[in-house]
Amino acid sequence: MKICVVRALAAIGTCLVAGTVKAADIYSPMTPELQQTTESGWTFSFAPYFWAAGLSGDVAQFGLPAVDVDASFSDIFDNLEFGAMAIGEARNGPYSIFADVMYTKISGQADTPRGVFATDVELTSETFAGLLGAGYSVFEIGTARLDVVAGLRIWSVESELSFHGGLLDGRSRSDDATWVDGLAGFRGTYSLTPEIYLTGWGLIGAGGADLDWDVATAIGYRFSDMISAVAGYRALGVDYSNDGFVFDAVQQGPILGLVLRF
Repeated sequence: MKICVVRALAAIGTCLVAGTVKAADIYSPMTPELQQTTESGWTFSFAPYFWAAGLSGDVAQFGLPAVDVDASFSDIFDNLEFGAMAIGEARNGPYSIFADVMYTKISGQADTPRGVFATDVELTSETFAGLLGAGYSVFEIGTARLDVVAGLRIWSVESELSFHGGLLDGRSRSDDATWVDGLAGFRGTYSLTPEIYLTGWGLIGAGGADLDWDVATAIGYRFSDMISAVAGYRALGVDYSNDGFVFDAVQQGPILGLVLRF
């Protein structure tokens, strides 16, 4: 397998989880709710989601030069072993605390061109990204609400190359990176009808990465006071580099979410 293919697979694993699906509705963990709170003052939401995102940009791992990656969602899905994404929120009046946790594991295997040093090479990449933040409502009129939000996102990426056959049979090599970015921005909701609403958000920041940003827009439908669904489009970009590990890429694609409120 050509080395650029291996690096592309590692890039896919790094970016598949790059992101926080903040799409939801009036009762969403990631957009302001427009309904009354409970008698205790607190409402809670949990939202598993699916993001069919592709990846484009420059990535470098294992001490190799950066490689240009342009992978569709189908390319990523073909190598996906496991993925889990969910967000949750606790809200009391204008105040909110929210969290987003994402984990993916991908693997790929291919033959080497000549088979001297190894007959084939296998890549396994695991990525974790978690966002913890807080928000405050600065504007509200009937069917519309706007929150100012800020938080920290931690990234952890670990990739391993394993060689089979040839002179390097049984050997492996790993590369990993962990960093934290601070983010701030806005999120808002506008109700078109009691059931249908529009929502969107925009976040930008930096820290371990030179730049970290996240924007999205979505439309939602509320089936009941406890269950709602959203569909939209989201794009997220990050520019990180340190000690030969480079991740400068954009992930974007449609999103689907299910929101449970209690």
